[in-house]
Amino acid sequence: MGLKYQACKSSSSSNLFFVRYSTILTLAFLFSSCFLCISMLRYLQEPSVLAEKDSFNGDLRDVKFAWNKLCFGPTFEKLKLAVFSKTWPIGAGPGGMERHASTLYHALAARGHEIHVFTAPSDRKPHLDIHEGNLHVYFAANDHGSVNCSLAFEIFNKINANGEFDYVHTESVSLPHWRAKLVPNVAVTWHGIWYEIMHSKLFEELFTNPDGALPGPMTELQEAMPRLIDEIRFFSSYKQHVCISHSAGEVLVSVYQLPFRNVHVILNGVDNTKFVHDPDAGARFRRKHGVPDNGSLVMGVAGRLVRDKGHPLLHEAFSLIIKRHPGVFLLVAGSGPWGKRYAELGPNVKTLGAMDSSQLSKFYNAIDVFVNPTLRPQGLDLTLIEAMHCGKPVLTPNYPSIIGTVVVKEEFGYTFSPNVKSFVEALELTIKDGPKVWRNKGMACKEYALSLFTATKMASAYERFFLCMKNSRYCQYPLSTDC
Repeated sequence: MGLKYQACKSSSSSNLFFVRYSTILTLAFLFSSCFLCISMLRYLQEPSVLAEKDSFNGDLRDVKFAWNKLCFGPTFEKLKLAVFSKTWPIGAGPGGMERHASTLYHALAARGHEIHVFTAPSDRKPHLDIHEGNLHVYFAANDHGSVNCSLAFEIFNKINANGEFDYVHTESVSLPHWRAKLVPNVAVTWHGIWYEIMHSKLFEELFTNPDGALPGPMTELQEAMPRLIDEIRFFSSYKQHVCISHSAGEVLVSVYQLPFRNVHVILNGVDNTKFVHDPDAGARFRRKHGVPDNGSLVMGVAGRLVRDKGHPLLHEAFSLIIKRHPGVFLLVAGSGPWGKRYAELGPNVKTLGAMDSSQLSKFYNAIDVFVNPTLRPQGLDLTLIEAMHCGKPVLTPNYPSIIGTVVVKEEFGYTFSPNVKSFVEALELTIKDGPKVWRNKGMACKEYALSLFTATKMASAYERFFLCMKNSRYCQYPLSTDC
């Protein structure tokens, strides 16, 4: 899909390409401006939304805030849910969407709901299906380790024939839109939409091509606009839409033109029994990895060490900051091509490899500030939430999905525009604030995360959502059982 760029062989073809490329960039910037305006409007309206949340009484399909903010009581009706997910986490290196799926469906199964997940292993190796109490995970992978949609749907139909599912849920497009049309009751949770991905490509282009030189082959940014248009057209194939950030929900209504009552915000949550504030564990972790006690600042970054996660940006900014502040250290948790490049920066950088949740909790506790340099203004990074649960302030780009949902106050950390100059300025401010301010911000982050980003709150919100979609009487809030 997308335009096909051919090598320029004449001045006329060169001019044509320039016009096409400029048009794409202009449209991208127009969309970017629209996106930021939407976010600012939301920010200006936030006090009234919060006031409405505190006194909300009515139909849940009318709420203008995240369902996690409400307190749902116990339910005695059990659901049979089908779930389509691209992958299921195996080992220590899965991405955020897989970890989200595992946390959510384990929690729903623990609440007594019958959950059937159709997916593929994240390590792309053969594995037996998983059957743990109410949770059933069916691996339907093709020869390349990805989900075989036809096989997954075949298994789905067999189980559905033995008792129909109450609702079908897909993580993003794990259930393709042409198959979603065949399912009467289907909801989708979007972990990233092409409107946001387009901005990711825009920021990557601005960072990697700052001088504005015309690129050679077709760029990813040029391909983004046709993908966005196609996505807007097929989104209506899914009946209900769940977004994991406020900004994405607003875009689905204002840009994708979906009915307001079909768009809902349920924020990601993590297991707060695994990610906890534990300074002693952090101190042991520092000693284990040879981090000096007299460092002026110990930063940490976690996740896949790839370009679009912002590691070129962090690498360059850190290279500059250690020249001015030689007591600054960086701990890198994760795997990917940028691991070796970080190692080249010298003893102030410790590359630690991929970690499981227990190791990650110790990692977060070992640092002073968590850094997320991502060039992807989409979804809702679990690493930010995990670090906040461990009592750490965050340093992150000022994307609408982040400042509108996670770093909603200066008390939670520091933000910057996705360029080296702004990043370095934010690092200088962080260093200037010092340990006392970091600790205060970290405790504010912990309190906020516990109030909103827990697995319990997320599962409770999804449970009520599916019950509401099945039976409208559950759409009323509060019920007599609600807290």
